[in-house]
Amino acid sequence: MSDDSPRTYAPLPDRPDDRRAAFQRHVAELIEFLGAELPATAGPGREWEHEARSIVRRTLRTADALPAGLFEQLVRAGVYDPNPSFNRQFIEPAVRLYGRRRVKAALIDVLRTGSDVERAGAARAWYWTGVSVRYLDAENRVMTPESRAEVDSVADLGAEWQEAALREFIATEDLDVRRCILPGLVLNARRQPAELHGLVAEAVHIARSHPDAYLRQRVEIQAGE
Repeated sequence: MSDDSPRTYAPLPDRPDDRRAAFQRHVAELIEFLGAELPATAGPGREWEHEARSIVRRTLRTADALPAGLFEQLVRAGVYDPNPSFNRQFIEPAVRLYGRRRVKAALIDVLRTGSDVERAGAARAWYWTGVSVRYLDAENRVMTPESRAEVDSVADLGAEWQEAALREFIATEDLDVRRCILPGLVLNARRQPAELHGLVAEAVHIARSHPDAYLRQRVEIQAGE
């Protein structure tokens, strides 16, 4: 008897706590770089982090000029932010101020050359570089001309990310990196070019046979999409 109930994704597990200190250091450097005051909240802790993100957001909205080097500082804070939702407060301003292509290219470089912590962070941040698509016909997924043009303008970087992420998922032994990369992978081989089918099959095999429950549950949904 088949189960027709909807399948839901398990939430991405929390980052290891020992990796929060680096984010706190980088966001403090960003606030000081912007000439703003550090959070008054005692810390650093999670409440301090929330206030720090708000300070960055408010300062960017009211800044008269952008200091040289801000792009790198924003991307670094977004990569190190351990929260896969709140990291958008660094990545989305970077996209708005410097362009989607530049941010995507920077994250691809981090994925290829960064430390394990940075690779995991780049994968979490990548989601927020996506195009917010509008449809003329949502049922048949017909995009507006403007959305189609924006999607096409970064399609090459999307393909570059997919190959780099597949290779990293296969090569790494770091569980956090694999957990963060997996949600962004296209694991239905029919939606990937023929030259990546072998990598897709290997990534699916690794996830299905992995002792980590999150990877096993996630892959079963994605491979059928």
